[in-house]
Amino acid sequence: MTGSTVSRRTVRICVLAGVCCALVAVGLSYRAELRTLLGPVAQGDTARGRYVQDEALADEAAASALERLTEPAGAGESARVLAQAAPATPPWRRSDPLEARTAPAEPAIGALFSPGPDWDSDHHCSASVVHSPGGDLIATAAHCVYAGGFRTNLAFVPGYEDGTAPYGVWVPTRVYVDPRWAESSDPDHDVAFLRVRRPGRPGQRLEDVTGAQTIRFRPPLPAPARLVGYPNDTEQPLACSNTAVADGPTQLRLDCADVPNGTSGGPVLTGGHTLIGVIGGRDGGGDEETSYSTYFGDDVRALYERAVAEAL
Repeated sequence: MTGSTVSRRTVRICVLAGVCCALVAVGLSYRAELRTLLGPVAQGDTARGRYVQDEALADEAAASALERLTEPAGAGESARVLAQAAPATPPWRRSDPLEARTAPAEPAIGALFSPGPDWDSDHHCSASVVHSPGGDLIATAAHCVYAGGFRTNLAFVPGYEDGTAPYGVWVPTRVYVDPRWAESSDPDHDVAFLRVRRPGRPGQRLEDVTGAQTIRFRPPLPAPARLVGYPNDTEQPLACSNTAVADGPTQLRLDCADVPNGTSGGPVLTGGHTLIGVIGGRDGGGDEETSYSTYFGDDVRALYERAVAEAL
């Protein structure tokens, strides 16, 4: 082997090493950029569809949210006091025209914030308080809390309106999605349950403060229903009422126009306060004329039971 051959081979090795280093650097840069786009995320236990929220990260999210919000004096009084002050749910009637309109805020329905570096505005989804033995459960769409990983910067503001947090700011302790959502974003499993706490108020239960929706599995359809949610670019909820119908065996459909981004995860309610769906599912929740929800069948029941049964 001549000296020139060794020299050429050394050059090739150095070039290849340089290319590999460049590719690694690009990959790390891409991952950093992707993380910025997705916002703070953690892998959690995707096989079980569960994330145990880091307490410090949750407190940081709550503090960041509170920088933008006002907590009125007495925020978080008892459910009895709130029930006296909360507006009564109007009798169900089909919206005419079938368009979502601004509606009064309700204590057990709120906006889901994700303060920090992600692609969303301050509040990016909606959620509602669901009755549970622990009194600490909210329901939303899985795509609101899991996108390439579990979001670690979530904060729930029940009854949100015009920059106020009348019932405080609550953060997850645990997040539950169906593993099939984590694996493939299956729209037939676009439901999530979050157990929450209020930073600085140990022992306070969300349901004692806001009341809660009851939840019904395998609801008979068609059924009179209303949807409620917070658009990304408004500071008040909107609502629309129509008949919820089955769209195949795994989806619920409710035809109402003008239900924009941000309403995802908002409740679909029948009988006033019975939860039968959350905006999500097919097509990420629908289009300009139609909203969808994953049907609350046996899989959603199993997810709910796992969320309420697992000890913290």
